[in-house]
Order: sequence, then structure tokens, then C-alpha cells
Amino acid sequence: MPVIVTLDIMLARRKMKARDLAQRIGLSETQLSLLRTGKVRGMRFDTLSKLCAVLECAPGELLDYRYDEGDLAAIVEE
Repeated sequence: MPVIVTLDIMLARRKMKARDLAQRIGLSETQLSLLRTGKVRGMRFDTLSKLCAVLECAPGELLDYRYDEGDLAAIVEE
């Protein structure tokens, strides 16, 4: 998947533990771990907003995009 979650980088920059972040935004540590490792297929805007508020960042600082021609082919086929 070309969308990469860079949450770990922001956590390191803020010197914050994932456990503390999960508690502050109301997610379980398991849910946050799945998000951090990119094993989720989606995220609510509400959750993204909470992450940005607590980490004092913009959504683009938590997500990255890597171009993949396969994604474009899938769009054209539809």
C-alpha cells in the first residue's frame, strides 16, 4: 500500500511513548499499534484529528505517500 504511516517518527520527535498517546486520544494500545505498523485499512478523521492535536502536527506529518503504478492501474480498470 503506498500510504505509509509515519507515526513512530512523530512519537520520537515529541519524545512520547505510544502508551501515553493511546491513553490521551482514547485508543487501546493494540489499536494504536496496528495503526503504527500500517496494518489498518482506514482511519476515522476524528482519530486523525486527535492524533494531530496531541502531537501538535498536521496530518501530512503522520502520513506519507509512495507512488505505485499498480494503484493507478486498479483505478483505470474500474
